[in-house]
Amino acid sequence: MTQSVELSASPAATATDQWLTAFQKALTARDVDAAAALFADESFWRDIVSFTWNITTVEGPAGVADMLRATLDDVEPAGFRATEEPAEADGVITAWIAFETKVGRGSGLLRLIDGKAFTLLTTLDELKGHEEPAGVRRSNGVQHGAFRDRVTWAESREQEATELGYTVQPEVVIVGGGQGGIALGARLRQLGVPTIIIERNERPGDSWRKRYKSLALHDPVWYDHLPYIPFPDNWPVFSPKDKIGDWLEMYTRVMELNYWGSTTAKSATYDEATKTWTVVVDRAGEEVTLQPKQLVLALGASGLPVVPDIPGADRFRGEQHHSSAHPGPDRYKGKRAVVIGSNNSAHDIAAALWEAGADVTMVQRSSTHIVRSDSLMDLGVGDLYSERALAAGVTTFKADTIFASLPFRILHTFQIPVYAAIKERDQEFYDRLEQAGFDLDWGDDDSGLFLKYLRRGSGYYIDVGACELVANGDIKLAKGQVTELTEDEVVLADGTRLPADLVVYATGYGSMNQLAAGIIGQETADKVGKVWGLGSGTTKDPGPWEGELRNMWKPTAQEGLWFHGGNLALSRYYSLYLALQLKARKEGIPTPVYGQAEVHHTE
Repeated sequence: MTQSVELSASPAATATDQWLTAFQKALTARDVDAAAALFADESFWRDIVSFTWNITTVEGPAGVADMLRATLDDVEPAGFRATEEPAEADGVITAWIAFETKVGRGSGLLRLIDGKAFTLLTTLDELKGHEEPAGVRRSNGVQHGAFRDRVTWAESREQEATELGYTVQPEVVIVGGGQGGIALGARLRQLGVPTIIIERNERPGDSWRKRYKSLALHDPVWYDHLPYIPFPDNWPVFSPKDKIGDWLEMYTRVMELNYWGSTTAKSATYDEATKTWTVVVDRAGEEVTLQPKQLVLALGASGLPVVPDIPGADRFRGEQHHSSAHPGPDRYKGKRAVVIGSNNSAHDIAAALWEAGADVTMVQRSSTHIVRSDSLMDLGVGDLYSERALAAGVTTFKADTIFASLPFRILHTFQIPVYAAIKERDQEFYDRLEQAGFDLDWGDDDSGLFLKYLRRGSGYYIDVGACELVANGDIKLAKGQVTELTEDEVVLADGTRLPADLVVYATGYGSMNQLAAGIIGQETADKVGKVWGLGSGTTKDPGPWEGELRNMWKPTAQEGLWFHGGNLALSRYYSLYLALQLKARKEGIPTPVYGQAEVHHTE
């Protein structure tokens, strides 16, 4: 629970107190117009579950007024207050806040300019009467005394594992046991929501272990913590894939998750009358039918591997496979390898093949955004996720909140100067890449990596060394579309012929909707629509503007169906808010949804 704080008499503290007092007075009086008037003409209120039972952003006084008219009577907000001394820089006052609603407690971040709100973030942090058993509420773990027929912790866990899914039905089934499903499962466990995670791989972490051996996280450790158990202080900055796999397996056991490995979801149908899913799974050869109230598809942010249909692929005498099936470089020493693609996987695989002694050519089909890891860590995320940030008091929670408080509508305006600084710092590096013939881009509006990730989930590489090999010619570069494979060549549209013993298709993945349709059926997948993307109208992110990521972590057009995933940081942060939505529904707490997104695209 967030405590209030005694503010100083500084101008920032006075302005914050005046605004929060006026805001709370207007909310209490149900004076929507007075509350809306406290927001600047250009302003943004992003609410995560607390007012809207949704993740939505409203814009300007008119948007604020519309949301409040629809939600105030249900929410009954109270106690808006600052929780620490506000700060002022460049004319912007930033204040950490807390508040309560009828059913929960929340927190957020407020930015004021000239006495009016520029941005406001409000999040629901816990449900009253359903708080997590942490701190003073933690359980004893054992019952002291002497009792006949005592049931031990191990016996209790064994009984739960035997019954859940058979004689006792779960409230939630999560399809996908990667980092997203595991993080959400941990949140739900702490909230007392019976949950089964199903995963086609045998062990937690296998989705990492089974990838090419050089794979490692390109995000730094401070960005990648899971809920409840952060990485230890001596954990490496960049985690190798097998180390991450072991951590996920440990985490799953320690957090007592009901994790069904070697299990595949065959189908899922929803009964509108009973408000129940029927999920048929194959559990290590045994068909099991589960009947949860809520179904979460935690399938990452992409779908099936995309392998281009290239004439002549059937007569190619060498080996060919998608990057997701790449076994590693060792058996290709002395071989001629052609890697089709120029994003993250393409660079990682090409570099590993070169290290193993292969003759490597990368085929670039379209421009790629490149950012050096060191520069990204320093200029891109260093103020939020680093030892420097921790020393300045920016905890993981604070960093997550700061980032979440920046509305997607204007996020690019904060990112453009960051990537301009990176470009200036590394201009010589970029010049060398372009001299080697590599086509660079910075996103459609020069906003760089993270906006590309949010908009389309592709088109970038965080350089950890492969670009030097491209720049100096150790990894050969060819450009253009592949038109044909012969018995031993890759042929490009301009007639270039690349001798090959191995072809790796680092050609990305389709939409998450593809995987969803295979489980819930095409009709339901189309009803829900496209997953991921902002509707920015940029490359591979068709409009109209959505304001939030499509269908992620919030109610969809199909009752009882949810999507969860993203990188480790997004999975960590949004898993709390999805878990609270699921918990509220389990407990029968009314959850009137404001701002349900329309469906504009089906794939």
